[in-house]
Amino acid sequence: MARLHLFDLDGTLLHGTSAPREISRQLGLEAEAVALDLAASAGRIQPPQYAHQVHALWGSLTEEHVVAAFEGAPWLARIREVWAEIGSRGEYCAVVSLSPSFFVEKLTGWGAHAAYGSRFPALPFSEPVDPAGVLNAAAKVMIADRLCEQFGVKRDDCVAYGDSLSDKDLFGAVPVSVAVNADHHLASLATHSYTGKDLWDAYELVRHSR
Repeated sequence: MARLHLFDLDGTLLHGTSAPREISRQLGLEAEAVALDLAASAGRIQPPQYAHQVHALWGSLTEEHVVAAFEGAPWLARIREVWAEIGSRGEYCAVVSLSPSFFVEKLTGWGAHAAYGSRFPALPFSEPVDPAGVLNAAAKVMIADRLCEQFGVKRDDCVAYGDSLSDKDLFGAVPVSVAVNADHHLASLATHSYTGKDLWDAYELVRHSR
């Protein structure tokens, strides 16, 4: 039976940072994005409020900024090699993130079979964010179920990779999980824990397990 590998983005595939932070860096607004990340991680703002506030920060954002942020971000090593290996085994990999879909979806070019993020208006922004399109922790589980149906697998065939409490629901819904550079809150819930900058080494923890 094939497996489905579900990857978080911020703090997991991206080392020590988030997509909004990298995007904001291109606009000279990294400090503001860091403050929002801290507020979100502390639970002071929820995903819809976070999305509304980064949308307000990004009034001058263009696709060129997003491409520069994506290409210059501190990615873990060997992401594409891991996804190629997963595909060669007849398995599937997907990215599910609370970050903007216009950033997350670029990972399909690296070999992800699917990529989901919060829906933002087209760039440059001329419309507000629709709160209904903003993902949260529970939405990650719903998307995982949708992907299971799409790829013909079950929850029991899934492996989740994440770093923060936004991954807690997903870790609780699947049998195997890998905490990647996570704090003790999530690491204590995971089947495996990895600290480092190479996704292959994290993947090796579950590569041959069923």
